[in-house]
Order: sequence, then C-alpha cells, then structure tokens
Amino acid sequence: MRMRNLVATVGVAALALTVGACGKEDTPAAGGDTGGSTGACGELHKFTVASGVDVAGSPTFTKIKSRGHAVVGVKADQPNLGYKDANGKRCGFDIEIARMVSAQLGMDPDKIEYKEIPSANRETAIAGGEIDYYVGTYSITEKRKGLVGFAGPYFIAGQDLLVRKDDTSMDAGKTGLKGKKVCSATGSTPIQKVKDENLTEPGNISEFKTYSECVSQLLDKKVDAVTTDDAILKGYAANAPEELRVVGKPFSTEKYGIGVPLADKALRDKVNAGLEASFADGTWKALYDETLGKSGAAATAPPLEKY
Repeated sequence: MRMRNLVATVGVAALALTVGACGKEDTPAAGGDTGGSTGACGELHKFTVASGVDVAGSPTFTKIKSRGHAVVGVKADQPNLGYKDANGKRCGFDIEIARMVSAQLGMDPDKIEYKEIPSANRETAIAGGEIDYYVGTYSITEKRKGLVGFAGPYFIAGQDLLVRKDDTSMDAGKTGLKGKKVCSATGSTPIQKVKDENLTEPGNISEFKTYSECVSQLLDKKVDAVTTDDAILKGYAANAPEELRVVGKPFSTEKYGIGVPLADKALRDKVNAGLEASFADGTWKALYDETLGKSGAAATAPPLEKY
C-alpha cells in the first residue's frame, strides 16, 4: 500500500468504528490520532482473563471493576504499534500490551473502551480521570514522572529520522538537520529534543497532532524529515519502501511506559508485576513478533524501572 493511499484512509477509518473483537470505541472528538493503517489487522492475541483480581489501595482499579471494563488511552496513526485497519479494527504492539494489562486486571480485553489521545493531552487525560491508563509510545521522562505514574518500560526505542528515499543529505543523523524542515507531533519528546538542542532553526519546525500528518507533509515535500522514535518510523517506511526510508542513526533512548494516575502506586505496581510475568513466560515476545517485529525494530524486553 502506498503511503499516500494509507494517509487517505483516515476519513474512512474514522467512520468505520467496527467494534467486534477490538472492543468499544470512543469517538475521537478531542482531536485523537487517526490514520496509519497497514491493512487488515488479522487475529488479535488470545489472552486468559485473570480471576479473583484485587488491587488493594487503587482507586483506579476500583473504578475499572465497578465499570466492568477498562478505558484506555491510545494512538491510532502508528503502523505496527497502535493503528486502525480499513475496517476500524485496532491493532499493533501497544494495543496488544493494553489488552494484556486488561486481562491481567481481570477485565475482558475485548471490552476495552479506547480513547484516542494526542501526545500533548496525555497527562491531562490521565490526571483528569478521562482514561484509566495510557499505552501509546509514551516515553518515560523525569519531568513526566512528576505528572503521571509509569509502569515499565515495556520497550526501548530511539529517536531517528524518516526522509524521502532519494534524499541522502541527512544520512549523518541529527547533525544533518541544520537548515532542514523538520516535523513531529505536538507535545512529543522528539520535537522537544530538536528545540532543546537547536538541531534546526525554529522557523523550520512544524508540529501536528499526528505523525501521519507529518508523513503527508514529507511526501508532499513541504518538510524534509519526520522525527520520532525509530519503531514508529520503521512502520511508515515499511508501508512505502519506494518513497521513504529511515536514516538509521538513533540519537536518543526512548523508554515506553504505561501511564497511570500519579498517586496510584498500587496500580502501577500491579501493572509492573504483569509486565514482568509477560517477559518471563514468553507472552511479551509473542506480542512483539505478531506486531512490531514485522517492521524490523529490535526486540529486547527491558528492565523495569520500579519506583
């Protein structure tokens, strides 16, 4: 599928809210991410729902149990990580991690209510109780740890550059960005790094709510590069190998965590225990192989940062 056609499916995917095995859908009225489909999702992983689960001292779990399902913040424009196929079915590594956590909490993962939350609104959505937890390439940083709690990391990526296939001017990596027009998602750590390190001039920086919008800008030659985590970029490049490529010179360490309410340490510890079990019993590796592994990103289960 050519990337131009991929991005063009945004409107169709937004309308085709097929629930089925994917769980409940929430209309992304607040500007959720859309697009990024990589074709039919295929079968989702089959999880065994835990029974008799109790998370003492967790107000979030109490809400989840009372409601009967989890409300999870996600993204939907990241191939092989978190996206919708042409039928509106959600899939990808982050989606499967979200479903695994739901099953470990004793909730049917097929009943998850998904909410598409753009990068800039994640902390607000978690702190305001709009969602129970967030799984969507959410990098753990010291600043964010003062606003939300993090379980994980469940994956480690690195910031890189997506460029047009015939453009070799940025093959050196971040040092090649001077004078280049760079695009990324508003509120993301990658675009902040570009600003903090003055990798290009302020007037050359473009920000959009979704990465798919940046990819469209790149294909239309309105920007020279899209920057974010290599795991995300490899998914886009895999969908348009004749048009796009990843430079392959990562210049950061991005630890993907599961965001939970700041004060809910009980839930954070429970989710960490579930992640640890998935690393040990092979579930994590199976989820990776079924999703993100298809785009060529390295598979390493990282050590958890328990705090």
